[in-house]
Amino acid sequence: MTENTTRRWGLTVPLDGIPLPDQRRIIEELPDLGYTDVWSSEAGAGDAFTPLALASVWAPSLRLGTAIVPVYTRGPATLAMSAASLASAAPGRFVLGVGTSSDVIVEKWNGIPFDEPFKRARDTLRFLRAALAGEKVSEKYDTFAVDGFRPGLVAEPAPPVLLAALRPGMLRLAGREADGAIINWLSADDVRTVAPYVHEGGEGKEIVARVFVLPGFDTDTARAIGRRMIAAYMNVPVYRAFHEFLGRSEDFAGMWKLWAEGDRKGALDAIPDHVVDALVIHGPPEACREHVERYMEAGVTTPAIALVPAGDPLPMIRALAPQNSGGA
Repeated sequence: MTENTTRRWGLTVPLDGIPLPDQRRIIEELPDLGYTDVWSSEAGAGDAFTPLALASVWAPSLRLGTAIVPVYTRGPATLAMSAASLASAAPGRFVLGVGTSSDVIVEKWNGIPFDEPFKRARDTLRFLRAALAGEKVSEKYDTFAVDGFRPGLVAEPAPPVLLAALRPGMLRLAGREADGAIINWLSADDVRTVAPYVHEGGEGKEIVARVFVLPGFDTDTARAIGRRMIAAYMNVPVYRAFHEFLGRSEDFAGMWKLWAEGDRKGALDAIPDHVVDALVIHGPPEACREHVERYMEAGVTTPAIALVPAGDPLPMIRALAPQNSGGA
């Protein structure tokens, strides 16, 4: 079980457009600014573990998390070994976030069938719980089998494991069989809809939210960028279903129709301003910081800011820091 006594404030790494070695100066400054966490991801750019390994040395006080590593693209034993390695390098400071990812990443890019995602997530959580505890695993799960894996490296303590989740079934799974959930592409108000499903699994569950923040842009530019980001996700079936569940079918109906017809520009224009403003944080840094705070007030324990800056990110990272908030 993760402890949530520390007020957490995270940043998504690595930062786009900056060579990885050159990010050292930024990462080193984060603790002094009040940041507590850095969270990586894994899709089509860098892997999830390397940036965190570097950050563990550059800023030894930061907590490190993956949000997320797909449960398909590494074999179960390899995933457990990767997690144990980083958890051993940064004892007590690593959180493994896993998720199903998408058919594009799993199937089209990695040539792995995207079959039974719920069961694959559940089976991976059960395997990881045993393997990260140092147990020998010989088990036939519904979606894979492991025959005689005994971990040669066991981290002390074992890292918490979080599950990326959108709709009730996966959210309940995150609360029941993981240490909490990782959520994204939702508004601050939406957190009140999804969080109770996680907490059905018990109190004290962590909820990490990746929030997209575009500080320093004028409103029209920020909304234009936000529309492109939203369209890229909301036409993926799992995210479409998520927002139908959240009650945005009417808001997105025009975009979905025009996108299916091949009218990309019309589809972007059909996304209402109020939806962009709810899902993509933009405006002056102080207003952005206050918007992130709303997620925490609604039940997020750790925001992981995914920054899309206008120019050099460091001034905006400083401006968004919790030390600038009167409530910090």
